Amino acid sequence: MKLIDTFPTNTVKGLAYRVGRVFPFGASLCEDGAVNFSIFSKEATSCTLVLYRHGQEKPFVEIPFPDEFRIGNVYTMLIYGIDIETTEYGYRFDGPYNPQKGQLFDKSKVLLDPYAKSVSGRSVWGVKQNPNSQFKYRGQIIRQDYLWEGDKPLEKRQCDLVIYEMHVRSFTQHNSSGVKRNGTFAGIVEKLPYLKELGVNCVELMPIFEFDEFENSRVVDGKRLYNYWGYSTVDFFAPKAGYAASAPFGMEADELKGLIKRLHKNGIEVVLDVVFNHTAEGNEDGPYISYKGVDNRTYYLLTPEGHYYNFSGCGNTMNCNNPVVRNVVLDCLRYWVSEYHVDGFRFDLASILSRNRDGSPMMDPPLLDAIAHDAVLGKCILIAEAWDAGGLYQVGTFPSWGRWSDWNGKYRDCVRRFIKGAAENMPELIWRIKGSNDMYGTRSAAASINFVTCHDGFTMYDLVSYNAKHNEANGEDNRDGTDSNDSWNCGAEGDTSDPEILDLRFRQMKNMMTILLTSRGIPMLLSGDEFANTQYGNNNAYCQDNEISYLDWSLLEKDRNKDLFEYVKRLIAFRRSHPVLMGSKFNFGENGTGYPELSFHSLKPGEFDENAHDLVFAYMFAEDHEKYGTKKDAFIYMAVNAHWEAHTFELPIIPKDKKWYLAFRSDDISTDVGKEYKIKDQSHIDLGPRTTAILITK
Repeated sequence: MKLIDTFPTNTVKGLAYRVGRVFPFGASLCEDGAVNFSIFSKEATSCTLVLYRHGQEKPFVEIPFPDEFRIGNVYTMLIYGIDIETTEYGYRFDGPYNPQKGQLFDKSKVLLDPYAKSVSGRSVWGVKQNPNSQFKYRGQIIRQDYLWEGDKPLEKRQCDLVIYEMHVRSFTQHNSSGVKRNGTFAGIVEKLPYLKELGVNCVELMPIFEFDEFENSRVVDGKRLYNYWGYSTVDFFAPKAGYAASAPFGMEADELKGLIKRLHKNGIEVVLDVVFNHTAEGNEDGPYISYKGVDNRTYYLLTPEGHYYNFSGCGNTMNCNNPVVRNVVLDCLRYWVSEYHVDGFRFDLASILSRNRDGSPMMDPPLLDAIAHDAVLGKCILIAEAWDAGGLYQVGTFPSWGRWSDWNGKYRDCVRRFIKGAAENMPELIWRIKGSNDMYGTRSAAASINFVTCHDGFTMYDLVSYNAKHNEANGEDNRDGTDSNDSWNCGAEGDTSDPEILDLRFRQMKNMMTILLTSRGIPMLLSGDEFANTQYGNNNAYCQDNEISYLDWSLLEKDRNKDLFEYVKRLIAFRRSHPVLMGSKFNFGENGTGYPELSFHSLKPGEFDENAHDLVFAYMFAEDHEKYGTKKDAFIYMAVNAHWEAHTFELPIIPKDKKWYLAFRSDDISTDVGKEYKIKDQSHIDLGPRTTAILITK
């Protein structure tokens, strides 16, 4: 017998309702066809559920929660007779309005459920809603009935990962991508053969939680600029419908799940870039969307005068260590792991998550502790961008409990400066190649996410093509974006047809890729860097929904770009075939080979001053076959010449049954065809200016 037959109910316009269940929060479909609505507000005096027909401006019914439907600080209602395919919903809250105390209740506003699993009206990217609409963001009720066919998070060893950061739309939106459904989750599925060929085994998706691309939209020089990157969340539980080809049919959740399942079948993990430090509601002048009208004082960090602390640089800061807000974040992460099978998360401006109610840093932040030790998240990848806009910089000191890794900004800066020609950076570079054990010595090299470029800043090609940013297209008089790029244009600013400059640029990119993919720690590549994609000098393309941001796949048809792709592809395969490069422990002493597992050398083997300021050095890994489960011992020698003059490297003496073979050389296309060549003179190797090489024993 159904519950509706055994419990007293109220009715309104053909809908029967009664007190609901507190958990789960949000709108959830029950087995008997009822929908349970549950929402928290500590200070509200009343709450009303507002129901709409899909696309209609006015609600077809509003149902106030009776007093007996409030349990603690939770309003809950179970409703029968809702057609979830055609229904949208929101809430009105009444309560005190006192901005000086941070109380902003306004019952005239209809608010988005913080736990809504889908948001209506966002199904087609770049299509603006009716500007006169009083309620832009409505929740939708979805079925959780996707057939996973045995799929689950892959749970790879973190030290084995090669991460590939991508923007869903940018990856396939360009006409040259060759996909049918450009700029969508489905478009990425069409590019799976490419990702497999490249060899990456983890994709990090820039924000895919629902956001409004029209936030702060404007027209500059005839082009519309958008909130393109999406670091301004509207709803933490809903996928960005505009990224789904099937969203007009209400299938965005299934399309995203289909992408994740296909990636998993191809051995590729999925990490989501998540933004819990602030929301799209902005500061005092920002819109009411959800939290501001539900319970402003609970969800945001406020000054004693009721203003918003702005450690995010985006107008507001979430009160993440409040127990209620902490549970929102945990519920969100658990939801994406359990319902979408994601493998991990990268936390934008994660240092904010360690701030107390007054904004001060906490020694043991409850939220970070809870995430690290959560039962559902126990196997998840957890990556922190360990700084914030308020000046808190915690790379290497981020509270981790042995679970968190950092985007290692120090690695990025050091590699850039050294390759550009800063000899004084060599002592630090040694630490970075080791896995930054000066920073993570009590943990492991897996705590360091090594990268040279990411979405925020120059692409790798622009890093070697521009001395300064060129962000004029953003409409901010080139004031936005960092001026600390550590870039060098190799002799000409921007585009050039000079073959010598182009040769140097591609050599420099190979040099950085060589160091990145032979360093201890977890390497991360920016999508498109493997074939020299450009943003034309724009180092802050957050608003550019056009060719500045899109990956131009036609570049792969050019000889130099195709050669770079083949070089990077081979480097990734080389790394993954040599487990010594992926080791995470900081034990570099002598192993079963009779050699140190990692050693550093000057131009002469065995000679090295770790404090010297030089542009020439080498490092060698000794791969113990018993320790790493390979067939034979191997020695991997990396020669690095960042100097503008040629140098000769004397090679280390190796066991008599082995010979040195050239595997990679950044200045010689002929070695980039998948073969390794035995060098004629086993005593040395000559390297031209700004060149790296990798030798392997056989």
